[in-house]
Formats: sequence, C-alpha cells, structure tokens
Amino acid sequence: MSETTLLPAVAAVVGLTGVLIWRVREGRSAVTVKKIVMPPVGMATGFCMFVMPGFRVPLLWGLAAFLVGAIALAYPLLATSRLERDGDAIMMKRSGAFFAVVVALAIIRYAARGYLDHLLTMQQSAALFFVLAFGMIVRWRMSMLFEFRALTAANAE
Repeated sequence: MSETTLLPAVAAVVGLTGVLIWRVREGRSAVTVKKIVMPPVGMATGFCMFVMPGFRVPLLWGLAAFLVGAIALAYPLLATSRLERDGDAIMMKRSGAFFAVVVALAIIRYAARGYLDHLLTMQQSAALFFVLAFGMIVRWRMSMLFEFRALTAANAE
C-alpha cells in the first residue's frame, strides 16, 4: 500500500473512531431538541466546499446522492435506534447492531470511493459522499425529532 493510499485510509479510521466515541458519550446523556438538530446544522457548513469549482458535480448527481443517503442508507440507522422515556428524560436506545451498521456504512463508503475515483476527481467523489451522508443524517435526525416531539407531547397530556 503506497503512502498516497495509506494516509486517507488512516484518516478514515481515525474519523470513524472519533464518531463512534462521540456517539457513545452522547448516548449517556438525555436527548434534547438541540442535540438532535445541531449535528445536521453543523454538518451543513460543509456545503461551502461547492464554492470551489473542483468540488462541483451536476445537480442531478447531487440529488441522487442525497436520495440514496436519505432513503437507503438512513434505513439501518432508523431501524437500530429509538428514543425512550427514562423518568423525565428522553434517552437514545440503540440496538446492539447500531455500531455494526455505522462501521458497515464506513466500509461501503471507503470501498466505493476506490471505484468512483476512476470516474470522478477525488474532490467530486468527496462532495458526493458528503451529500450522501448529509441525506442520511438529515432523515435520521428528522425521524428522531418527530419521535422526540411525540414523546414530549405524550408526557404533556
């Protein structure tokens, strides 16, 4: 493995490890609207990459990536996480498969990147994967927000 392929692989593993650690820590505290909404809002700043011409892709490609993320790749996250009331707090309840799903999604992303780099520039590939991940996160977090609202409305009655 050359240095040009090793560095991105190491960066991907470090990033995945960071996300998994963050998710474990986040799961130990009560869920709030702010904790549901802020990750996609923070992630949305990544759209600034499209200011640079090298990252631009056709609008149809971006829409397709968003829909694949929102429809296909969000499903495992939706299926493996639920919100539960714990006294006055609402907590995230994950199945044992949650981390396996996150790791599998990372592997799919890394494996597909190798194929797509033959068709797209590295920047365009990164841009499409970002849009795909954004679609996945937005759908998952919207579902969590609706579930959170239902739990808090049920408690208010």
